[in-house]
Amino acid sequence: MTLGYSTNAYTHYSLLESLDRIARIGFKGVEIMCDQPHLYPPEYDNDRLEEVCAALARLRMVVTNLNSFTLFAVGDTYLPSWIEPDPAQRNIRIQHTEACLKIAQKLGCPNISIPPGGPLNGISRTAAMSRFYQGLEHVVDLAESLNVRLLVEPEPDLMIERTSEFMAFIKDIRSPAVGINFDIGHFYCAGENPVAAFETLFEWVGHVHLEDIGRSRIHQHLVPGDGAIDLGAVFKKMTDLGYRGDITLELYPYVNGPDVAGQKSLEFLRPILSETGLEDI
Repeated sequence: MTLGYSTNAYTHYSLLESLDRIARIGFKGVEIMCDQPHLYPPEYDNDRLEEVCAALARLRMVVTNLNSFTLFAVGDTYLPSWIEPDPAQRNIRIQHTEACLKIAQKLGCPNISIPPGGPLNGISRTAAMSRFYQGLEHVVDLAESLNVRLLVEPEPDLMIERTSEFMAFIKDIRSPAVGINFDIGHFYCAGENPVAAFETLFEWVGHVHLEDIGRSRIHQHLVPGDGAIDLGAVFKKMTDLGYRGDITLELYPYVNGPDVAGQKSLEFLRPILSETGLEDI
């Protein structure tokens, strides 16, 4: 298991500066944001990607995940989504996902995380899910050919946010390339016990997002240890089930102090990871 830190906490810095800072703190892995101001695919030709590869090699860092969720370059956190009424908008999401899959292979990253449909905004769940399946059909073959997994990330207030909704979605998926990016805090926000949710969804988990959440369960990412989630219990369940994937710290609200947030997180997490058998290699 490699513990990474997402560059989405470093939007005040360039991608290469972010990699340097994350490595300097002590992280051995990094999740790269595939959006401005970082690795937005249309802005990265082969030469720029080679620069990223060289920086990763120099820093001896692995890419734990490509965050292909946000599209601030052309929309916002959730939009354009997989379930837009306008086919042209849905196609933007499809093309972005295809580009991210190719970049993941280039960087040696085993997975990308994608949004779970989008906000319904009055669309019926049946119609929205149909559009989501149709969109995934455009990208699954590419994911399989590149051996890169498409990990749907349940998110509060989006089409898929709870265990039951993911289970209803995945039952009609026939490709091993589709799985789940298990965000510990998101399931807590949805009113669930992350330990139980992880056990139920374990066979589809390809990567884990990590943050803490306050007792109110409001969707506000906190430094681990500053919230109410029993992260040790989650880690123990991961160990018991034999989880071998990577974990990425996601602290995008801390853009004004990402180094301090990362250092504080490591100080809190390292003893717990060691005690529960999830050593950072």
